[in-house]
Amino acid sequence: MDTLTESAAATASSPAAASPAAALRKLYFLRFAFAAAWAALLLTTAGTLTTLTAVLLVAYPLFDVGCAVADLRSARPEGRPVRGLYVNAALSTLTAVGLAVAATSGIPAVLRVWGAWAITAGLVQLAVGVARRGLGGQWAMIASGGISTLAGASFIAQAGGADASLSALAGYAFLGGVFFLVSALRLGRAGGAAKG
Repeated sequence: MDTLTESAAATASSPAAASPAAALRKLYFLRFAFAAAWAALLLTTAGTLTTLTAVLLVAYPLFDVGCAVADLRSARPEGRPVRGLYVNAALSTLTAVGLAVAATSGIPAVLRVWGAWAITAGLVQLAVGVARRGLGGQWAMIASGGISTLAGASFIAQAGGADASLSALAGYAFLGGVFFLVSALRLGRAGGAAKG
């Protein structure tokens, strides 16, 4: 952990590295706020699959696409790896379409699509977090990617049960948002240490 912080401080001390870290920090705060609000809204409708629920379900991966695009814009000028961000945007776009279709079939279908997305997006997030570990604050993204993969498998398993519910998706989204918040705070600490 100390090596990660020292590496982050060294990286953040250069002007070129400060810009991507600051952009990521803002993006991570935004992702936390969206995830928390989204989870609260989904919990109010999680028992049944209404039109509002379907809109919320599709909105989440579409927001993820927007975040990937914003991340790409800050990563490309700095020469950072962007392949994982393209993969993430493509997966999230396909998921939005899949969820729109699955919402017409019921909660189990939604859980299967969301589960497949959580597994694949988790693996991508894990890879991107490892590639960015020099920026600091990425251990939470690495952990989040691993947890997402496991959660996705549990959603698929839950889809086959009698108690299939969307409430677990709200918890998943909120926990993911917390990981983004932790990463944002860690990026801020790494930047502050570099200035001090």
